[in-house]
Amino acid sequence: MSLEGEKHFSQRSGILRAAVLGANDGIISTACLILGVAASDATRDAILVAGIAGLVAGSASMAIGEYVSVSSQRDSERADIAKEIWELEHTPERELAELTSIYQSKGLSPALAKEVAEELTKHDALTIHLAEELGIHRANLAQPFQAAVSSAGSFAVGAGIPVLAAALTSDSNRIGVTIGVVFLALLGLGSSSATFGGVKPGRPMLRVVLGGAVAMAFTMAVGNVFGAAVN
Repeated sequence: MSLEGEKHFSQRSGILRAAVLGANDGIISTACLILGVAASDATRDAILVAGIAGLVAGSASMAIGEYVSVSSQRDSERADIAKEIWELEHTPERELAELTSIYQSKGLSPALAKEVAEELTKHDALTIHLAEELGIHRANLAQPFQAAVSSAGSFAVGAGIPVLAAALTSDSNRIGVTIGVVFLALLGLGSSSATFGGVKPGRPMLRVVLGGAVAMAFTMAVGNVFGAAVN
């Protein structure tokens, strides 16, 4: 049986995390901003300006934050790679013994573990030591720019949903329609993320919907109190 087509959902975890985090944050934070301003009896123009400002600011913040954090991860990976290169050049016997010990801990006999370590070291010592000692795979090193663009894009898409809902409805229906659209978007996000991650959709959908409901309720309460105080 060929293993080439075997699917492992954990391989998608990095992409899934960035997409879900960005879209979820975009939907909830922008919806909360719009609903909070709307609850204070603000005008339609003020509500839309707040929503668009939240979309732009949130996208920029997500991009910068992701770029900085992933750059730090990349710097750490590069430092580990440089250290491993130095150790392989200056202390190869010690590195071979360390790799042998790793294979022994996985259940190989001492003789077989040493033989495997020697053969793999001949082939590509750096790659095998990075993978076995540090869990680093050079093909999957952190990509700050890619992470920044992905997070900003998913945030903008998510934030656009409540902004459009607020823009396309009348003043009397704006809050109710926005809440309804946001709940549908969160249900869709929970379902799609569960499908993409290979898990049952019930818990992820409940998680995102409850989190969004609490956040929106709290923000609307604050907006209502603030509007009453100003008036």
